Amino acid sequence: MRYIGGKSQLLDFIGAFLNLDNMKVETVMDLFAGTGIVSRMFKSCGYRVVSNDFLYFSYVLQKCYIELNDVPDFSNIGRNPIEVLNNIDVRVPFCSLDRCFMYNNYSPAGSGRMYFRSENALKIDLIRLKIEEWYCSKMIDDNGYFYLLASLLEAVPYVSNIVGVYASYLKFWDRRAYNPLVLKPPVILGNGKSNEAVNSDYVGVLRDYECDFLYADPPYNSREYLPNYHILETIARYDYPKIYGVTGMRDYSNQKSDFCKKAKVFSAFERLVRDCKAKYVLISYNNEGLLCTEDLSGICEKYAVLGTFSLCEYSYRRYKSKVSIGSGDLKEQLYFFEKI
Repeated sequence: MRYIGGKSQLLDFIGAFLNLDNMKVETVMDLFAGTGIVSRMFKSCGYRVVSNDFLYFSYVLQKCYIELNDVPDFSNIGRNPIEVLNNIDVRVPFCSLDRCFMYNNYSPAGSGRMYFRSENALKIDLIRLKIEEWYCSKMIDDNGYFYLLASLLEAVPYVSNIVGVYASYLKFWDRRAYNPLVLKPPVILGNGKSNEAVNSDYVGVLRDYECDFLYADPPYNSREYLPNYHILETIARYDYPKIYGVTGMRDYSNQKSDFCKKAKVFSAFERLVRDCKAKYVLISYNNEGLLCTEDLSGICEKYAVLGTFSLCEYSYRRYKSKVSIGSGDLKEQLYFFEKI
């Protein structure tokens, strides 16, 4: 899944900070998990992982990929559930179309919006409703529920008529929009640890959790995350939200980040570093962030054991979306220190 600020190209660099001499690390926290690619790397290395994000669709992914150590038991379904969901017949819907939120609001047949071709939008609805039906009837437990929801969320971008994020849709049909929606079984990596997914604001996590190693990858600029992924958030919640505007945006007034506000970003970083209960801290940022390198370095050094602070920079290909800010390469920055 493409994600703003995704760290797939930096996993080796991030992982290297966990292999420093004399570090005794058992629990690692990923404070702003996003798609969870860094959390999955931590898990694969054998650490106990606490993976947090305040977006619910991210939480769903972490409930599947981070918490689960085995594929859930689907014996009550009687068949492979992924196969059952993929074979749902949109020509004969098992429910009223009034219940089909994606079809009614994000396809040409329902609203004129072109996020999905109508057949795929309807199939998303029917699969999401079937998963909910199984869960409410106790045919699947929590583990099965999040496993199947994660499978659906992972499949949706392959049929979405967008450039990269869901802030807008294309006014013509991209080739991927013609793909049939196909769910695939999530690949579960077990590490034998009691890993945990959390769906909270970072302030609450810092208050309630301790860890040996904290990794923080907060937003860099003024672009809030939920408007760019509102479709995935709605599919995950399936809460029939009130929507508005050309793109059918859901309300996100309670899911805004202080890291996206110039006037609040300094105090947000100060709180993060001051309040975290961790021995080691690693922060991802970049040289074009709202907070300048000098200010963030100063915050880190203020709370670092003398002589442990370091700043490493790597050239990093800029995220490409329909509206890109700036041009050329930017510098991904990794701020590391042992906390006093």
